[in-house]
Amino acid sequence: MFSKFKKEDKAAKSETKGPVVHLPFDTVAKESVIPEEPPLDSTQQAKYAAVLQHFQDESLKIPCSEETHKSQEKETFSPLTLAEKSWLTRECFLRYLRATKWDQQEAISRITLTLAWRREFGISGRSDSENEVNGTLCSEENETGKEVILGYDNDARPCLYLKPGRQNTKTSQRQVQHLVYMLEKVIDYMPSGQDSLALLIDFKASPVGTQGGKIPPIGIGRQVLHILQTHYPERLGKALLTNIPWLGWTFLKLIHPFIDPLTREKLVFDQPFPNFVPDEQLDSDFGGSVNFEYDHAKYWPAMIKIAEEKKARYMERFEKFGGHVGLSERDLRGDWDEPKST
Repeated sequence: MFSKFKKEDKAAKSETKGPVVHLPFDTVAKESVIPEEPPLDSTQQAKYAAVLQHFQDESLKIPCSEETHKSQEKETFSPLTLAEKSWLTRECFLRYLRATKWDQQEAISRITLTLAWRREFGISGRSDSENEVNGTLCSEENETGKEVILGYDNDARPCLYLKPGRQNTKTSQRQVQHLVYMLEKVIDYMPSGQDSLALLIDFKASPVGTQGGKIPPIGIGRQVLHILQTHYPERLGKALLTNIPWLGWTFLKLIHPFIDPLTREKLVFDQPFPNFVPDEQLDSDFGGSVNFEYDHAKYWPAMIKIAEEKKARYMERFEKFGGHVGLSERDLRGDWDEPKST
């Protein structure tokens, strides 16, 4: 069960704050280092090749929803789109294989389920304008800055800040859509060679929050966990949590049985955030030197614009390198002229 670690003093903040920052960073800090990818052994390589071969089949058709995936109503299935092929990368297959403990059939089933879910949820397009869950739909949810993409951690993971104290809306499906939207955007911010993200969660109250002191219903909590564990496997690199109130601890204990053991290992409680994120890319409210102030009119369009530009470049390179299933995210996010990964 969750245990409260003894709090350590956070790094002292500078008495004189620097210039106000309203926009997200689009590059990694100089001192951040992307860990080397472990090599595959012969058995793992064979399982990867089998999954790749399955999804490279030109006759393959995919369900349009989780329900049709379960019922196998094949008359509703349809071929992969270009955007879906770009999502089916080498690293995507490896994430699902690791999550299924290298069970290739289970990995194939789960990838297919996620493709169906992405279609149904409204995020299977290649840009904001093609998706039902987009910046326009989710804008109101983020007016108080309760979720922010800002900076990169020591391993060059893009940081997604969650600030429950800034909650401004009542529990609804749109809150779930907003969380998924921000996950999709933070993935766009990932540099070449890094395919996981860092969550920085501070539960302290905020004067701009209008729904403070409440925890989400267990049903919503379980839905979010299902989405994260089923459709974003191996995406969480680290989760740093601090200032958890007793209601928060109660909620964490209630959902604890539903959290995957591997995910639990990535949760860090009440440790100084500067231990994990370079000072010059860490919000001063979290112990860093970035004098970040959330201004929705400035931040929201800029965050989306940077993400869209990165995604457009990703798609441009995908088509340049052949537009086929199994290309590497390292190549698609890189700056070289020919694919390097196999």
